[in-house]
Amino acid sequence: MLFLLNDVVLRLDCVAMDAQLDGQRMLRLSFPSILRMGQELFAREPLLARTNPERARRLCALITAKAPMINAALFIAPTLDCSPNEVTVRFVACQFEVMAELHNLQRDGDLDAVVADRKIWRRLAA
Repeated sequence: MLFLLNDVVLRLDCVAMDAQLDGQRMLRLSFPSILRMGQELFAREPLLARTNPERARRLCALITAKAPMINAALFIAPTLDCSPNEVTVRFVACQFEVMAELHNLQRDGDLDAVVADRKIWRRLAA
C-alpha cells in the first residue's frame, strides 16, 4: 500500500508495528490520539517523512489501521519545536492511479512539495 505523507510517498507493506499495539491496545487507540501523536511528532521534527521514514511509516500505518480510506496526510508545523496544537493536519483519500503516479514521480526524482501540492493538497492554488 502507498501512503502520501506531506510530499513523500511511503510504502506501508511490511511495516513493523510495535508488538504492544496488537489486539486490544490497537482497538482502544482512537483516531484523535493518533492525530495528536502525529502533531507531536511533526512539532519536534517538521520534516519527519524525510528525516525518519521508518517512524513516518509507522504513523501512516496507524492512520490507515483506524481509517482505511485515508491514504494521504499533510502535517504542517509552522516552526521547529512549536506546540503540537499549532500543527495543522489534512487527510485525503486519493485514487490508486494518483498514488501510483506520485510513486513513479518520486522514483524518477520528480516529486517535491510543489508537485504534491498541485496534485493533492492545492494550498498554492491561486
